[in-house]
Amino acid sequence: MTQARVLGVRVDCLDMPAALDRIDGLVQEGGLHLVATVNPEFIMKARSDGEFARVLESADLCLPDGTGVVWAARRQGCPMMSGPVTGVDLIPPLAALCARRGYRLFLLGAPPGVAAELASRLRARHPHLEVASHPGSSDPSSDEETLSLIRAHRTQVLLVAFGAPKQELWIDRLKGRLGVAVGIGVGGAYDYLTGRVPRAPVWMRRAGLEWLHRLIRQPWRIRRMAVLPVYAIKVLGAGK
Repeated sequence: MTQARVLGVRVDCLDMPAALDRIDGLVQEGGLHLVATVNPEFIMKARSDGEFARVLESADLCLPDGTGVVWAARRQGCPMMSGPVTGVDLIPPLAALCARRGYRLFLLGAPPGVAAELASRLRARHPHLEVASHPGSSDPSSDEETLSLIRAHRTQVLLVAFGAPKQELWIDRLKGRLGVAVGIGVGGAYDYLTGRVPRAPVWMRRAGLEWLHRLIRQPWRIRRMAVLPVYAIKVLGAGK
């Protein structure tokens, strides 16, 4: 599998179909496999947070989440990368894969009611899908309840929406106790898929401007997005 290094963080050169095929293979392998959806904020956070950098390096898949990562990866070793594989775009076809293969899916995280609504929507679309949900928390005090629910469900694919880096660190911290085959951090994907937060129009997504749409609708994101110009300058400075 071809890879690129974007400011030291690994990015796998996969499009959506290849990512789904690889996740399918990871489920069949058994054991726990971490899948990270890497965006520019991840990369900049990893430069200053050694523990987060370690967890990303240990991931079995590092998918390119966003046009900024695709742009950088094309410069650093993935010239044929077709486009981003975002968490929000990954979930619907992944749910279809789970329904088709009989994999048991668990939606963890987000405020109460959000994951449950998404689970209901996915179940309506795929009547044979075995899907459960729980808001949970990344705080260790919630671990036992969450682990009990995951085990009772016999989960194979676990989606965690605690936000980065909490979700990846949580999966890594409990990797010996989860008993799932694949754990994927998906950030705020549930909010978009339930319509609580509208997505950018298709033309903006294709133009790589989804970040601008998010910023307009959620001005508080400006503090998080302040790293983007620094990220772009550092990628350009890294050369090809």
